Amino acid sequence: MKTLYWLAKREFWEHRGGFFWAPIITGGIFLLMTVLTITALEVFGLHNNVFHTGDWDFSNHVDTGATKDFGKFLDYMMCSSVVAIVGIMAIVIFFYCLGSLYDDRKDKSILFWQSLPIANWKTVTSKVASAIFIAPAIAAVLGAITGIALVLIAACVASFHGLSISAGLADAHPVRLVTNIIGLIPLYALCALPTIGWLMLCSAWARSKPFLWAFIIPLATTFAVWWLHLLGMPGLDAQWFFSHITARVLFAVTPGNWTPFVDPIHTGSQGDEMFQHLDLLRNYSALASGEMWLGAATGVAMLAGATWLRRWRDDS
Repeated sequence: MKTLYWLAKREFWEHRGGFFWAPIITGGIFLLMTVLTITALEVFGLHNNVFHTGDWDFSNHVDTGATKDFGKFLDYMMCSSVVAIVGIMAIVIFFYCLGSLYDDRKDKSILFWQSLPIANWKTVTSKVASAIFIAPAIAAVLGAITGIALVLIAACVASFHGLSISAGLADAHPVRLVTNIIGLIPLYALCALPTIGWLMLCSAWARSKPFLWAFIIPLATTFAVWWLHLLGMPGLDAQWFFSHITARVLFAVTPGNWTPFVDPIHTGSQGDEMFQHLDLLRNYSALASGEMWLGAATGVAMLAGATWLRRWRDDS
């Protein structure tokens, strides 16, 4: 266990730019764009006497509905920042997995690591844990911090127009949002296994350009299924194959990768709908899907294949 800890820590050190600085930069850009947008709106309002019309002045007609709507707006601001940062992290995870077992063969550092008394399965496990647990957790935490900063900025600006900061924050749900988002990380990890396994298998097998192999093989297989379907072979559906096989192999690292396995939400108010999307009980109902478990088992099998390939593939 201690070896796995230090191997995972090494992965973080070597990929700090993607795991740590990428979400920080994304959050900083998000904050900067928000501040610039608010500043532009304030300047526009002053130059066009918008504030004098009362459209932006709520001091005389603040009611319960206005504060609740403002609380929903703050929730959406926080949620959007987390989604943006986690989305960027999904791209980082994709390319990290593609290079995880290829780069050390490319620069011959695999010869050094194989000279150490470290089993290949531990090396692969540390890389998988970095991709499906460490990176998403860092992104979720930094996204939440960015969201809280956005909420405070919006609340302060709104206070200049007659909305109470305390009332607006009382109708927001930052703790509930953060708890639900972090609670979904294990489900994300399980559903991301098909893509993680495929990318790392390509990374361990390809002698060059693992990115091309990772895309060409699934897309070529989908094209073959489509062509055989056109020729009249029964039981083949290219659209089903793409959505259930190809998409799961290539794009399961995206946020919300488990949504195909849960029931559609019940339409209601806008705020309620957002929390239905993040409801832990509803999302974890995906564990009842046999297709999801089959994908996870396939991902584990591909990771086992990547571990086996790593034993001898050093490209020397």
